[in-house]
Amino acid sequence: PCNGTGLSPPTFILTGIPGVPTGSSWPALLLCCLYLLMLLGNCCLLWAIGTDRGLRTPMHRFLALLALADLGLSLCTLPTVLAASRSEPPSLRLRSCIAQMFFIHSFSAIESGVLLAMAFDRFVAICHPLHYGSVLTGSLVGRAGGLIVLRAVSVVLPAAVLVRRMPFCGSHVLSHPFCLHHDMLRLACGDARVSSLYGLTAVLLTTGLDCLAILLSYVLILRTILGVVSRQARAKAFSTCISHLCAVLIFYIPLIGLYVTHCSGKRLPPLAATLLAHAYLLVPPVLNPLVYSWKTKRIRRQIRILLCRRG
Repeated sequence: PCNGTGLSPPTFILTGIPGVPTGSSWPALLLCCLYLLMLLGNCCLLWAIGTDRGLRTPMHRFLALLALADLGLSLCTLPTVLAASRSEPPSLRLRSCIAQMFFIHSFSAIESGVLLAMAFDRFVAICHPLHYGSVLTGSLVGRAGGLIVLRAVSVVLPAAVLVRRMPFCGSHVLSHPFCLHHDMLRLACGDARVSSLYGLTAVLLTTGLDCLAILLSYVLILRTILGVVSRQARAKAFSTCISHLCAVLIFYIPLIGLYVTHCSGKRLPPLAATLLAHAYLLVPPVLNPLVYSWKTKRIRRQIRILLCRRG
């Protein structure tokens, strides 16, 4: 059926990991472990920041927002990813698929915006340390968080509306166990140029500009660090950026790879495309709490207190 003429809306078939037999238990077990690790890591991170007054700095407030974005990004894919790994390929109605697409891309845009805000925090702390307290006030951090969320929703919502108006005929088999914008447009039987152009523009104006701004901030940070005479001071300044640099690389490398392959029109092998999409959605939420807990002594201490209390 085709939804462009008022007939019954299409149902999309989600795809699991290619080459894995249906009903195989190890993919589901691995994914369950990843999701459990993500939930524990981000919840412990939020608990540590919320219970230690020493972790109320602008950087840690942005880190709390990053953890919330990671939780949202993972939880909106959890049901379909686990269902696709355990049984016959699950299906989603058009509205459900669009809703999942909206939340995936919104949380992704929020995460990109938070990483940019954290880069600005590092830039001010290293390049203008005397002005840090007067620039990054609590009210500025709150307004920045609100603007990041508002930007994500206002950019992704029109993309969801455009997809809702597209006719879908013929094959309704998606490439992944979740709904992505470019993957849904691939199945549209009408003229998808406007929707595709808007999607590309939205990516360039959000994650694209964020990535360039982060790169520029680190060029300025590196220039400042190299101008410091003391080797110990240089090492200390650079060490404060390591966690954020890791988070940036973990998030942007799979994301850029996913969009470059889509825009180039080249078809990756099914397994490679699936692993890239899973890395984009699952790896940052799992690794970010581990990276920041490893580098921040106060966070490690608070998490140990929590674990000892539970024990």
